[in-house]
Amino acid sequence: MPNKPQLVSEIMTREVITLYEEDNLDKIEEGMNRYRFRHLPVVDDGKLVGLVTHRDLLRAAASALEPGGAQKTRLMNQNLFVRDVMQTELITVGPDEPLKAAGKLMMENKLGCLPVVDAEKNLVGIVTATDYLELALRLLD
Repeated sequence: MPNKPQLVSEIMTREVITLYEEDNLDKIEEGMNRYRFRHLPVVDDGKLVGLVTHRDLLRAAASALEPGGAQKTRLMNQNLFVRDVMQTELITVGPDEPLKAAGKLMMENKLGCLPVVDAEKNLVGIVTATDYLELALRLLD
């Protein structure tokens, strides 16, 4: 590796699968299962408005453990929307954020990802703990 990455923009994922507030839970499950993602940003006209994690989905599906759970889950998935389960108080970074500072933010706040936004709050990428692990492995070569 000739130059070590220094900025979030150098390791972030730029083509991000996103959700909309009016999507139902089936759409979240599809995104997480199909793409094996644990974090899906929620956008409105390109602007970041929330985030849904696999833990949010598990909390929403907890009622499936009760009697009649499978039928309840199907109904819940059709009647609950992203806006009902998404997190709206988010910690974000810009693409020019130093990797070390962003990594510290993730560790201090026990975050699995940081949405990357521009000055107008448009989603431009996402950086995850996996991105940092992949970087560490490359640097060990």
